[in-house]
Amino acid sequence: MDVPTLLRAGARVLAEAGVPSPEADVSALLAHAWDIDASTLARRRLFAEAVPAAVAARFARLLDERSRRIPLQHLTGVAHFRRLDLAVGPGVFVPRPETELLVTEVLDHLARRDTAADSDTAPLVVDLCSGSGAIALSVALERPGTRVIGIEREAGALRWSRTNLARLDLGASDVDLIAGDATTAAGDHPELVGTVDVVVTNPPYVPDAAVPKDPEVRDHDPAAALYGGVSGLEIPALILAQAALLLRPGGLVIMEHAEDQGAGVREIIAGVAGLAAATTFPDYTGRDRYTVAAATAPRTHPTS
Repeated sequence: MDVPTLLRAGARVLAEAGVPSPEADVSALLAHAWDIDASTLARRRLFAEAVPAAVAARFARLLDERSRRIPLQHLTGVAHFRRLDLAVGPGVFVPRPETELLVTEVLDHLARRDTAADSDTAPLVVDLCSGSGAIALSVALERPGTRVIGIEREAGALRWSRTNLARLDLGASDVDLIAGDATTAAGDHPELVGTVDVVVTNPPYVPDAAVPKDPEVRDHDPAAALYGGVSGLEIPALILAQAALLLRPGGLVIMEHAEDQGAGVREIIAGVAGLAAATTFPDYTGRDRYTVAAATAPRTHPTS
């Protein structure tokens, strides 16, 4: 069977299984089965090349797994995020494209910081709930010379992030990926209190009773990375309190949340001493996706 025919047949299978992006997924699966990149696959599709039997068999197995709604990234082992090809699989949250915007916000703040009087010191970014390391490693890769600390509670996710760190050449960047609880970060690391330029976080924020509809999320993303409490904002509220302790005056906290949670996050921030000027920003689709607030003064007495 040639490439176009196989791709069309595979796309029909995935569409019937309810996969949201069947055409893109079959292309990724066939490229993975053939151990080629997307541009090579596109050329072979253009010329209607025949697919070797062994490749077709591997593709059929992958297609069956994807039709059972196993995440595409678990099958290919890769999640694309900004400039990174992250290793992912069971035990770690698969990073989403909208989270890339948090990295942009971090980099923009550090660029503004460069014009300040103390710009000769290396900036410090703390990524709470760092998961696969997507945010932490992107900041380190795109802003050399930055000290980045990623804190992750779940051992499985931490293993994936450290695997991703080991695959990168980050030059002058100083990256530490450590085990820890984002809700007690300041108390666990008093040496960081009042020293951090940016606290960035994609925390669990799904309400406990709001089980996601998509099987890829519901059945495969770790529950610890999804559920944030009864309202979804209990854990984010605890993390915001920690951010207020960690940040230096003028530093930023950047938090991702659901599209209907912007007002709730801003309300929480209004009640956190040391944080002010909360603003919510949209994602690529125009939906509210993350909120930014500034640290107004250092707090030196961590609370739980």
